[in-house]
Amino acid sequence: MLPIPSVSVCIPVYKGEKFLAETIRSVLDQTYRDFELVVLDNASPDESGNIAHSFAERDARVRVERNPVTLSQPDNWNRVVELSRAPLVKVVCADDLLHPRCLEYQVAPMDADPGLALVASRRHMIDEQSRVIAPRRGLAGLTGVRTGVEVARRVVRNGSNPIGESNNVLFRREDFFTVGGWRGDRTYVMDLDLWLRLLQLGDFLGLPETLAAFRIGRGTVSSDNSAAIYEQQRTLIEELGDSPYFQVRGVDLTVGKLFAPAGRARRRALFAVSKMSAGKSDSVA
Repeated sequence: MLPIPSVSVCIPVYKGEKFLAETIRSVLDQTYRDFELVVLDNASPDESGNIAHSFAERDARVRVERNPVTLSQPDNWNRVVELSRAPLVKVVCADDLLHPRCLEYQVAPMDADPGLALVASRRHMIDEQSRVIAPRRGLAGLTGVRTGVEVARRVVRNGSNPIGESNNVLFRREDFFTVGGWRGDRTYVMDLDLWLRLLQLGDFLGLPETLAAFRIGRGTVSSDNSAAIYEQQRTLIEELGDSPYFQVRGVDLTVGKLFAPAGRARRRALFAVSKMSAGKSDSVA
């Protein structure tokens, strides 16, 4: 048994053969070296498992597991965290990327301050060819150390997810299980829902650096379910407004309602740009 590392980077994958190798390489290229990479193959019918094993054969930090049957996304994501061993965890989708210094920048403050529950960075939005289509997104008004109350109010005002997805966030494994992990009834806002529950256990640190990339491609969960995402975000924001812990004010809710349509329009525009870019690449090929 290898020594327990400081960080577990977890990649849950299903039919991820197109981008998985690029994603794994971005993790293994980290300047911070004390981590394990856990790849959970969700009974993929493609070459995802073989791709992951090809890296495990060359790097002892890579561990590949496989589900006997395909699980739902929330169950699969909970399972990959269960398989992790380190006190700090990052979950990276099988088509997203990390900047080489992502762990270096995020682990240090978590080690230095046990009162931090989350560390997040900005991220690029990229297309299917890994080209940046929207640079340095996220964390508007959320850089530096913030309380959970401050973050919740900013989330409500934003009307969307100003923190970001799992690849640009680092959290504590113990906290994850304390709050119950990813929720199956929040498939389209799983990340934001989890961040807010974790922030009832500690503070938030937003880093100004851009340390990850989120891929917007054809057929992704985000691109195909805009209406469902919007509805679940609206429900989550209403719950925040009713929460005695987060103390969301009426003015926050009012501002959020005003800006929510604009946030939805921005997401649609990003998906449209990505599809246009993919279409051009197909025609050239």
